[in-house]
Amino acid sequence: MTLHVTNTLTGEKEPFEPQDPENVLLYYCGLTVSDPPHLGHARSWVHVDVMHRWLEYIGYDVRHVENFTDINEKIVARVGEDDLGEDEEAVAKTYIEHTLSDMRALNLLRAEVYPRVSEHVPEIIDLVETLIENGYAYESNGSVYFDVTSFEAYGKLSNQELEEIESQGEPDERSEKRNPADFALWKAGGVDEDAVVEHRHEGVDHSCSMPTGQTWDSPWGEGRPGWHIECSAMSMTHLGETLDIHVGGRDLVFPHHENEIAQSEAATGQQFANYWLHCELFQMGDEKMSSSLGNFVTVDEAVDKWGTNVLRTFLTAGSYNSQQLYADETITEAEERWDRLERAYETAVEAVDSPDARTKVEAESFRAEVDAARTSFVDAMNDDFNTREAQSALLSIATAINSHVDDREEYDYRGLRRAVETLEELGSVLGLSFVGETTGTAELAGDVVDLVLDVREQERGAGNYERADELRDELETLGIEVQDTDDGATYRLPSDE
Repeated sequence: MTLHVTNTLTGEKEPFEPQDPENVLLYYCGLTVSDPPHLGHARSWVHVDVMHRWLEYIGYDVRHVENFTDINEKIVARVGEDDLGEDEEAVAKTYIEHTLSDMRALNLLRAEVYPRVSEHVPEIIDLVETLIENGYAYESNGSVYFDVTSFEAYGKLSNQELEEIESQGEPDERSEKRNPADFALWKAGGVDEDAVVEHRHEGVDHSCSMPTGQTWDSPWGEGRPGWHIECSAMSMTHLGETLDIHVGGRDLVFPHHENEIAQSEAATGQQFANYWLHCELFQMGDEKMSSSLGNFVTVDEAVDKWGTNVLRTFLTAGSYNSQQLYADETITEAEERWDRLERAYETAVEAVDSPDARTKVEAESFRAEVDAARTSFVDAMNDDFNTREAQSALLSIATAINSHVDDREEYDYRGLRRAVETLEELGSVLGLSFVGETTGTAELAGDVVDLVLDVREQERGAGNYERADELRDELETLGIEVQDTDDGATYRLPSDE
């Protein structure tokens, strides 16, 4: 069975055929870095990571690009909050660092690049100029808007008729636009004060001057990029005019992805993405998990509480395009499933390395169960990355291992070895690690460094500066950068981004 994916653009499950039979161009709409990442973000990250892993498993070279939106009114609204930074750039950097740390804690494969909007303003301006030259966009009072009536296919992703589409953008744009549904490619000036206030956290002191965010020179005057144009510019800069797979949350189908298609195809004359895959939202009670709603569990809290393997077992218990509920019961189920897998793996390792594992013992039914589970796993992943059924296939291997070991005094060495290797191989597709927890190591290292720095501070307080310097030097020989600040010593581990 070849890989089939559910394409939002056609509404059909289709055979996956990349433009290049050896390479896949994969783009994921990344995070707007205005708050700590939560499990809703982690769910999409993990599923995109599994797509990446499976595409590599079946032989493709994957070029995976995932952006950071580091220009946004929500980021500006965080300026001055909780020592996040005194400008938009500083706030974004703080949250990007946080996000990269969370990505590593979740055992995500690294993308080829993580482009940022602020790095790609020249490409954005070039793209907007092209759209104006091609007759798809117009300037108005220093802003530039995309004329949705000029693009005949507008609405093809979200299956909407143009006359049914309501006004897009901020209320103050209406007088500048030819059509209420036109959307901004470039916005004159800084961020509107009302937009900043809207996204401020409660209890924040508003007595200071209101930040306006970064601005850039352009042919139309000082301003900022519109939201939608950013992903088109970044994805085409790094992956070319046509992507194989574009992934994002279901809530981005309209307007974000619809607008990406319109502006990209209007500029190039080429299809922007051949397959659109959309992750369903993560439910917490009756609402989606969301930073704006305040009903979320952060990634670092979740990793600290449950560990990477339990979290990835939980997040892959449902397929990327099925809704998933966060609740105590669903987490408990994931803990139990991971415990079954881990115990079975340990049982198999102990048995295969014991003197009771025999070369001439051949348990054909056991081997057949493992082989059947492998087939089921492959079929599930080729069926639109069905991680739910793939996880069930792993659990069936666990059942087969337990039955084999419990029912015998002498074990099938080759069969057990095959089971161990199959769990490791297929488990890695889901990002599971049977050879020790993937998290905890960095956390433990951080705890140890904190203890050493505490001792160093005590030595300095006692006037033992030479010993304090020795402790710092010893940390730095291990690749741990230590910096003394007015608020105490800070450090960076070698694996930190």
